[in-house]
Amino acid sequence: MNKFKLKKLLIYILLILLLLICIIPFYIMLINGTRSSSEINSGVSLFPGEYLLQNYQNLISKLDVGRGLLNSAIVAISATLLSSYISALTAYGFAFYKFPWRGFLLGVILLFMMVPQHLGIIGYFELLNKVNLLDTRVSLFLPAGANAFAVFFLFMYVKSVLPLDLIMAARVDGCGEFAIFNKIALPIMLPGIATMGIFTFVANWNNYLLPLVVIFSKEKYTMPMIIGQLNSTVYKRDFGIVYLAIAISIIPILIAFVFFARYLISGLTMGGVKE
Repeated sequence: MNKFKLKKLLIYILLILLLLICIIPFYIMLINGTRSSSEINSGVSLFPGEYLLQNYQNLISKLDVGRGLLNSAIVAISATLLSSYISALTAYGFAFYKFPWRGFLLGVILLFMMVPQHLGIIGYFELLNKVNLLDTRVSLFLPAGANAFAVFFLFMYVKSVLPLDLIMAARVDGCGEFAIFNKIALPIMLPGIATMGIFTFVANWNNYLLPLVVIFSKEKYTMPMIIGQLNSTVYKRDFGIVYLAIAISIIPILIAFVFFARYLISGLTMGGVKE
């Protein structure tokens, strides 16, 4: 075996190990969803149990899982659409328009990328209180419209995939500015938008702190809040139900990754190449 083949074999072995490290926690979580709480406390098992149906019946009898999934889907999809369009439009403006304070504003966006979003949750709560948006689903996906990381990523992406000559040619043909963005720039930016859309969807689906602060009605609880209710006690906690609820909550995330994985890869690779 020559040196090149040995190096290639070692890379494959490393990738297989990384794959196992990523898959094993999910597999154990799914297995624990089919076991009873006493079995889970007794140790780890690699084989399914016989309590899947019982755990599911106990889960839906205690909590409205369907409502939680619907609320999470509404919030995550709305946040993804809002963040994708506004971030793409903002990035397009920074990339192809010259206006005063352009560099300063871009620097402010970079600065906000370094600031934890949780620092502004008190001010956001007061703002929602003044505009009567507390305890609404709108309050959960409204912050997605100001996604600094998505703006910066799409700013770098659109500069690498969209030539200025194409925009100038559309202007010469009499195309309006919004028409240029919606009909020319937006389709070209689609792989990058899909990449940021996946991250936005996952972040808003798993968001727990913001709904905990601004949502009070149980019929508007998202899945993380419902799972949090299962962890309200220590001594009477049913771990089988908890694991099953977590497994149900990640199914939409896995589906999103399956359908948009190719956009994720192409968006990351094309955004890093300057033509």
